[in-house]
Amino acid sequence: MVSIVSARHAVEVINDGVTLAIGGAGAGHAVPDRLMKELGERYTRSGGPRNLRVVHPCGIGDNDSRGMNHLAKEGLIDTAIGGYWGNSPKMVDLALRNKVKGYNFSQGVLGHLMRATASGKPGIVTSIGLNTYVDPRVEGGKLNTITTADLVEVIELDGREYLFYKTIPIDVAFIRGTTADCEGNLTMEEEVGTFSMLSIAQAAKVNDGIVIAQVKRTIEGHCDPTQVKVPGVFIDYVVVEPKQEMTFLTAFDPALVKRDVEYEAEELRLEGVKRVVSRRAALELRPGIFVNLGYGMSDGVPIVAQQEEITDQLVFMIEQGAIAGIPTTGLNFGAMFNPTAIIDDVYQFDFFHGGGLDLAFLGFAQVDRIGNINSTRFNNFITGSGGAIDISSAAKKIVFCGTFAVKGEQQITADGLKVIHPGKAKKFVDRVEQVTFSGTSAIDRGQSVFYVTERAVFTLTPDGVMLLEVAPGLDLQTDVLDMMEFRPLISTELKTIDAMVYRAEPLNLKQKFKEITQRQ
Repeated sequence: MVSIVSARHAVEVINDGVTLAIGGAGAGHAVPDRLMKELGERYTRSGGPRNLRVVHPCGIGDNDSRGMNHLAKEGLIDTAIGGYWGNSPKMVDLALRNKVKGYNFSQGVLGHLMRATASGKPGIVTSIGLNTYVDPRVEGGKLNTITTADLVEVIELDGREYLFYKTIPIDVAFIRGTTADCEGNLTMEEEVGTFSMLSIAQAAKVNDGIVIAQVKRTIEGHCDPTQVKVPGVFIDYVVVEPKQEMTFLTAFDPALVKRDVEYEAEELRLEGVKRVVSRRAALELRPGIFVNLGYGMSDGVPIVAQQEEITDQLVFMIEQGAIAGIPTTGLNFGAMFNPTAIIDDVYQFDFFHGGGLDLAFLGFAQVDRIGNINSTRFNNFITGSGGAIDISSAAKKIVFCGTFAVKGEQQITADGLKVIHPGKAKKFVDRVEQVTFSGTSAIDRGQSVFYVTERAVFTLTPDGVMLLEVAPGLDLQTDVLDMMEFRPLISTELKTIDAMVYRAEPLNLKQKFKEITQRQ
């Protein structure tokens, strides 16, 4: 029988040097935050445990003090292996100061590693990450100079290159659910994602490890077996946290886990450059396709889709596991209103890795002349990839969304754009600081790649980046080419971005979708 204990008692079982895996994602999405907080406080109080190795497939934190930030204490963690670091600034600071060894691998790969560990495999073989910073011939996913061990290697099978990611034996697992029954069986009826909770728990148990589950409530009877996400036989301790929030921003909203519950829509307002970029990017949408969205600039696309009343003709898929709802934005990104289904993220990534996505909208910080993207590290600031490498390595079409320059100033009018200040730094550079997406590999894979900004639209060709469209009202040389470190190829059919993108009226996508459907 499972033991119900306090969070303080639960973390006392963690010894020096163990490997701790933590489930959940982002800003409180099924994050066992009480356990993490208690572990951090134990270390502050007693000086132990020390030198842990921590694995979290997704990013965990609120960009301030919660999540992994609880554990950002010198001596507590020796090595951190994460799918995303950007929402844990205190951990980033430790890595930048060489106070903790750090790795950043993609979210999908880490999720699959948990499942591989649970099944006793030596690792996983995949093309995901080839020729990016994860590739050991580039950086091997290492974040600083004290991180030297190679956790990934290049292998060849049937004349093709792959990456081999080594499994990570787990000693302790922190997982989370909503309800635990009398036998410790875990359900997740109020969680916006199920993530890799089962795989993480199984990975610990096959290694004779300990699984600690944080839940909102317990019940005396039995849960419906068809609703159990982690069987109680895999759980050692249950910690009840009655104040457990759905996310760090939402106490509980049934519309995030129910298909037919009405919800108060997020304010469907886009402003400034994000409005322009999102509207131009949305012109790439087509009816009936599978669509993924990245965090940041690109999460404005579903807002445009709602404004244009076309969401019922699209299948949005978020890497955290929700399918066919309306994606949330901002810090709550990773959840959906009225999803059709919420599946384990590893199964979502199976579909992504297999090339199931028709279109992905992702962000960028830098683009270089051969189409490489950097969205993970710049100006000595670490964010990490999350699911971006998984998605961009296999999606049929990718639209990278971002501002043309760093802190540029422009006036948006009904006729187009007027540049007030060209920008403080260039984002189209000779060579990106870190390769998150490989343009060369994309050409080899036959992917269709576009780069959408408020000033110009580019595409990737075998000969490099090509300029396709320029915002109306701009001077090509002064406002675009002079603010690039390289001269792009220029299309012989160079066009002006549709002026409707800059105006307030609808883009008429609903009518365009109808016409496309009629032609099919």
